[in-house]
Amino acid sequence: MIGLLKDLSSTFGPCGFEEEVAMYIAKRLKGKVDEIEVDGIGNLIVKKKGTQPGPKIVVAAHMDEVGFIVKKIEENGLIRFEKLGGHDDRILLSQRVQVRTSQGVRTGVIGTISAHMVKFDQPDKVRKHQQLYIDVGAVSKQDAQALGVEIGNPIVWYPHFDLLTDDRVSGKAFDDRAGCAVLIKALEELSKEDFKGEIIGAFTVQEEVGLRGARVVSHQHAADVAIALDTTAVSDTPEEMMDNTLALGNGTGIKVLDFSLIANQKVCKHLIEIAKTNQITYQLEVFPGIGTDAGELTMANNGIPTSTLSIPSRYAHASIEVLDLRDLEATKDLLVAFIKEMNPIDSYKFTIC
Repeated sequence: MIGLLKDLSSTFGPCGFEEEVAMYIAKRLKGKVDEIEVDGIGNLIVKKKGTQPGPKIVVAAHMDEVGFIVKKIEENGLIRFEKLGGHDDRILLSQRVQVRTSQGVRTGVIGTISAHMVKFDQPDKVRKHQQLYIDVGAVSKQDAQALGVEIGNPIVWYPHFDLLTDDRVSGKAFDDRAGCAVLIKALEELSKEDFKGEIIGAFTVQEEVGLRGARVVSHQHAADVAIALDTTAVSDTPEEMMDNTLALGNGTGIKVLDFSLIANQKVCKHLIEIAKTNQITYQLEVFPGIGTDAGELTMANNGIPTSTLSIPSRYAHASIEVLDLRDLEATKDLLVAFIKEMNPIDSYKFTIC
């Protein structure tokens, strides 16, 4: 799993520019699934059928990462930018980035004033991203253009991947390449004899700008059950708002509620039962500060019983995210077990008589 996560997180793919990620996943899964296709918005859809009839499950993980896009090139060659997805302006200064140009990927840095200039500034001031700029080494607008920089070029955090301990890693774009890694591994591990029905693996686009890819998936693929795979922000660090309800290393998160979804109670209960039976570490997640593709999938057609499996993460949407590999494995193990043991579809619906 670690090599797969490294490859995925290092791949360039901000919101609306996920093609390179889709190409990697399609190549990896060729020959391991029954169908591979790309829809009009860019979602990569793969299908794997069991040997017996049964329920159809959609499992979604989004390919996009938060990033930026070139808005303007100043006369002195510095680049103004807009956001793709949610960022905290407080952490942008001095970060390394990559700009995708017509001549390839270029390295840049989000500029900041010298520490020697702070006494002439307001030390507690946080400049909005519209006031910031990226320096790619160009000395003029014409120089930047000669390097291939144009309005509309996408930008991501500079890739890195570090093993902090035997179990914990840091890197960029774990949200949600970690979910993509889980879905890929699950599809590779499951043989046709392991499950009934059909798995629709949806590697979605533009989740970070409004669950747009998942909305398209929900209109195209009728399913009996849906599971979203995504990272979630833990609350186990010392900041005053943290309540230690989710922690790194405590297992996969079984979603109860977020701002996009109230999870189907029966799907949630079944996930808990399977986790206990198979001794898979888990924690229950009630976190209104986040949303996932599940929010769109659950409203498809006449409504789909839906839940989310969350991979605990520190420092989400920053240039350096941290995961515990044991949580990643627990998420994959629970997904695989759930697909193998899915109940008849009626068992997840409301009982009225």
